[in-house]
Amino acid sequence: MRLLAIGSSSTEGIGASAKERSYPARLAALLRQGLSGRAVDIVNAGIGGEIAPQTLQRLKKALSEARYDLVIWQVGTNDAVTGGDLQAFRTLVADGIAAARQVQTRLVILDPQFYPGIKETARYRAYVDAIAETARANGVPVLSRFAAMSGWYQRDAEGFMAALAGDRFHMSDAGYACLAQDIARSLLERAPGVTLASTAR
Repeated sequence: MRLLAIGSSSTEGIGASAKERSYPARLAALLRQGLSGRAVDIVNAGIGGEIAPQTLQRLKKALSEARYDLVIWQVGTNDAVTGGDLQAFRTLVADGIAAARQVQTRLVILDPQFYPGIKETARYRAYVDAIAETARANGVPVLSRFAAMSGWYQRDAEGFMAALAGDRFHMSDAGYACLAQDIARSLLERAPGVTLASTAR
C-alpha cells in the first residue's frame, strides 16, 4: 500500500523532534500494525509555509508521476492565516479533488488545525467551512483537525497545550502522535473523522 501525504508544515513535521515523529511516519507504522504487517509506504511531501496554490501544483505533478492507493491532502492552514480570495480557494480545493479523481486515486482532506492564537477567527473558520462544503459537494471525506482540536481545547486546555510545540502553533511530538493515531483509526474503520484522543500529557 502506497500513500502520499502532501501539505505544508503539519505534514512535513515542523515542531516534531525528528522526522520519524511526524504524523506520516507514525501513521505508516500504525497502519502496518493494523493491517497485520502489510507493507505500507507513506511518501511525506510536506513543505512548511506553502499555501494551497503551491501545494496543488505539486499534488498534480505527484499524481502524474506515480500511483498511490490514497492521498491525504493537508490544506488551508496558511491560506486561512493570511487570507485571500475565498472563492478562489474553494475552486482550488475542487480542482485538487478533480485531479485525484481523474487518475482514480482515493483522496481524503486534512483540514486546518485549531490553535489558541487564531486572530481573525471568523476568516479562519470560513476557510475550514469552505473545505468542508467543497469536499461534501464532491463526495470526499474530511479529517477535521479543527473540530477535534477546538473541542479538545475546550475540554482540557492544559492537556491540549501539551500537544503543541513551543511556538503554540505547530504540533509537538505528542500532538503528531495523537493525530497519527486518530487518522489510522479513521482509515482502518473506513469512516474518516479525527477525534484526537487526549493522551498528550
